[in-house]
Amino acid sequence: MSKTLAAAVELELFTRLAEHQEATLEEATASLRIEPRPAILLLTACTALGLLEKRESRYRNSALAEKFLVAGEPYYLGGLFRLLDERHYLPWHRLTKALRTNRPLTWNPDTQDSMFSADDPVMLAHFWEALHALSSDTARILSSVYDFGCHQQVLDVGGGSGAFLIELCRRHAHLSGTLYDLPHVCDIAQRKITESGMEREISVRSGDFMCDVALPGGHDAILLSMILHDWDEPTNRMLLQKCRESLPPGGTLLICELIVNAERTGPQDAALMGMNMLAETTGGQNYAEDEYMSWLRETGFTRTEIRRFAAPGANGVIIARSG
Repeated sequence: MSKTLAAAVELELFTRLAEHQEATLEEATASLRIEPRPAILLLTACTALGLLEKRESRYRNSALAEKFLVAGEPYYLGGLFRLLDERHYLPWHRLTKALRTNRPLTWNPDTQDSMFSADDPVMLAHFWEALHALSSDTARILSSVYDFGCHQQVLDVGGGSGAFLIELCRRHAHLSGTLYDLPHVCDIAQRKITESGMEREISVRSGDFMCDVALPGGHDAILLSMILHDWDEPTNRMLLQKCRESLPPGGTLLICELIVNAERTGPQDAALMGMNMLAETTGGQNYAEDEYMSWLRETGFTRTEIRRFAAPGANGVIIARSG
């Protein structure tokens, strides 16, 4: 099923159908530039999966495909499926090797500086497109369980393409934000922010939390969304310390993650994402709620709580106050 979906996305089936509303087998064959036999097999499979609908002799996207599989739509997930198919699918076949060696499978830390090389702009684009879609939906759900009405300025550390701040500032007219990330990521974020029309509400600040002495100040809330699972415990403690020092007394830290329960028995999404961190990072993992609480307490945060929800990129948010 997953490979069928990935192939349809790579061929731009759903985007092409959206352009013309619907198509016959012959029209789809010409548009996809494949022969009739594979075309009918692909159209049949996608219809069986609920991604296409067939009326008489014409095919059209289902509502699900229109929302998530048409390039250019706000919640387009095509980049995610391309990333999973082209970067993760084959390495996951060697998962036992990662368990035995404690080394990532999708890149070589001996010869590469990071998970994604600037020399591979196509895969880098898939990565940020994937994260943008996941983050947009996660931010939308987060805003339904946490009231940002008490905040004025949010710092999104490692904010990536800007999806979180775009979604949050759209939903809260009083809110402004600063995205803080590596210079080449800030270029991507600025483009997404401009496309969204949110340049007045969101500013971009380049930096590196691993090297910079301090995080940008002047914010009453800091967001760490899908950041801490990428790193080992010492790095996370260091980052939490910088967050506390950057926040004013009473400021709020929000940690949005797939959180493992204290018993280390689940939930499934967090536990399996932890296996992906084994395949993808040198020291990352999905941490348990008591680990986060311990780090926050020892760093000087108070009044901590967890609010649960279900979203593509997180299953809860940990809320902590500075001072």
